[in-house]
Amino acid sequence: MQDLMTLITTLRRPRLLARAAKLGAQDYDRDRHLQRILGYGSLPGTGAALLRLMEMEREINLQRMEEDAAYSLVRHLDVLIALLGEAQLFQASRASQYSVIS
Repeated sequence: MQDLMTLITTLRRPRLLARAAKLGAQDYDRDRHLQRILGYGSLPGTGAALLRLMEMEREINLQRMEEDAAYSLVRHLDVLIALLGEAQLFQASRASQYSVIS
């Protein structure tokens, strides 16, 4: 199985959607955004959140590709922003684990 970051970097989405998600991820606030997407309550760890977001995004993207009437561009963008934001947090946490404390 591929690691989480490889799965995220291999996602291919329409250019405009990807650019909008990257811009939105700059202002990502985990408490506010992730709670709205996953539901209120205690937030999962970054890795678990990434897995849930990947599954949600896969389902939403399938709706987009099938031109399903239930597809919501706004919802898709929200999930992609959260996915990218969580990926940044995940990378930062992994980097801090391996950094040397001076």
